[in-house]
Amino acid sequence: MRLSKQLCYLAMAAVSVVALGYPAAAQDSPRPRRAPLPTLEAWAPKPAKLAPFIAPNRPIWRLSELLAKHKGQKNWTETLVKTKDLIGQYISMGPGEKTKTVFYADDRVFWFIQSGKIRFNIEGQEPFIATKGFMVEVPFRIPYSMETVGDEPSLRFEVRPPNQAPIYPITETPTPMPGVKYIKATYTGKGSYDANNRVYVDFYRDVLGEGKSGRLILDDHLGVSAGRGKPVPTPPPSDFGHFHESFDEWWFILDGQVNFLIEGVPLFTANQGDIVFAPIGRWHRPTPTGTGNGTRIAVITRTGLPNSGTASANLHFYQENVTPGTAARGTGQ
Repeated sequence: MRLSKQLCYLAMAAVSVVALGYPAAAQDSPRPRRAPLPTLEAWAPKPAKLAPFIAPNRPIWRLSELLAKHKGQKNWTETLVKTKDLIGQYISMGPGEKTKTVFYADDRVFWFIQSGKIRFNIEGQEPFIATKGFMVEVPFRIPYSMETVGDEPSLRFEVRPPNQAPIYPITETPTPMPGVKYIKATYTGKGSYDANNRVYVDFYRDVLGEGKSGRLILDDHLGVSAGRGKPVPTPPPSDFGHFHESFDEWWFILDGQVNFLIEGVPLFTANQGDIVFAPIGRWHRPTPTGTGNGTRIAVITRTGLPNSGTASANLHFYQENVTPGTAARGTGQ
């Protein structure tokens, strides 16, 4: 897959921004879609050697295999994604189990709820119960806790900053951690919710029910978006998709089935609940497949902010002589 020349296109994922249903805030008008940006051309710095999959990262983690591995267990954790920016874990929590109240210094924490019921207690928000299809987020330095409610364990995919110890409110008792000594200290400031970042999204109501895609989290170094599309014929192997120079990309499969072609990996199909990972610099191409719509949640960590003149929120490199956005791959990244 070597090309003498690549097409450089500064492109945000082709997603339509939808006014979703959220708590604790009035509906905001969706941002108008920006006119397509001009296609530019450059010599793109494609790595001569493919970036490796460094454990635990792999092309696909299948939820069905994880559930079989932990059959009969109520409490378990599996780390599936770890980069310099994020760690992603499936966490099962038994009925009545609670977390301590914690927060993180400078990064958001967010979750995809796979099964069961979780009561979230987030400072400044009314408690609520999240079920399958919810995405919940908490901005930096806002305390939160969780509790499994009902008779079944809850299962969530949790994403937070890696290699960081949680911070505890002064009213909580810290859990000991190797190499960490907790001391009393003062600090100022905390994050907040805004038009791009809300307390939760109920995908089955707000995304799947409306048949739309949209931005879910967006700040200066994190972007999460829902890409939804009807099944399309699998493109030929000569259609590589796109690659990124400065960040990995990974996906949570929310609904249906999605085919992935990742450079160096045979074409495979991901199902609901699976996690797919493409290392930095590798071509990758997702396409909805199967008998119904396929929805994937893309997570990237170099986004910038929208509406910044002629620059987009992240950089996609496409093949030479391919006009960005012309391939029939469904909506989103």
